[in-house]
Amino acid sequence: MPALLPPPRTGAARLLDPEHLTRLEDGERLHALLWRPGPGWRMVSSAVLGGGIAERAWVLNAQVAHGYRRTDPARHLAGLARAAGARGPGVGLMTAADVSAHGRARDGGAEAVATAGVSVRGWAAAPQECATGAAPPERTTGGAPPGTVNIVVALPVALSDAALVNAVMTATEAKVQALLDAGLDCSGTPTDAVCVAARAPRDGADVHAFAGPRSEWGARLARAVHRAVRAALPAVAHP
Repeated sequence: MPALLPPPRTGAARLLDPEHLTRLEDGERLHALLWRPGPGWRMVSSAVLGGGIAERAWVLNAQVAHGYRRTDPARHLAGLARAAGARGPGVGLMTAADVSAHGRARDGGAEAVATAGVSVRGWAAAPQECATGAAPPERTTGGAPPGTVNIVVALPVALSDAALVNAVMTATEAKVQALLDAGLDCSGTPTDAVCVAARAPRDGADVHAFAGPRSEWGARLARAVHRAVRAALPAVAHP
């Protein structure tokens, strides 16, 4: 497995502060974003690696080559994370989009990082003939370039299980709003993924029961995701 090499880190510290990694794979220079917050975080994710709700120590968003054909994406992502020095359980997302062109935003303590490829996009409630035969992540037919919107969110507060699920809903709604505001005729792509990280509950600390768009932290999350997705779109979107 080729090593992932981080460039020198600069800038002020952030809650959600991913490292930018590069590697050579299949004759291409590919990028990845690795966030290592360490212990004390519960995450909810739809990712191929580390999905569901559990305590996680890192999040990897890895670029893969166009026409990705591996049938073991979870194993691939786990190997990339190990090569970068990530330890413990984590979350792994992948995309053929250039993750070095990511968007990021913060709002009242909520932070979001998004990567966006939208060449293959559409509406979730598509006609049946368009919705069957779904391909694995980043696998497309007919030579069309793949598209994926990956969103990672961090909140400095604890959320209940229900609120974590609610946060995924809110992030998805904010993503769709950003796509529509950018003039794109879609609700997303077939392979979009989300990861929301919140602090693990501590004795005596509040655990928030809601993360909808009109709750305190859901509203902040929504604004951060909306701006991060919009920031990630200009280089790849063609409205």
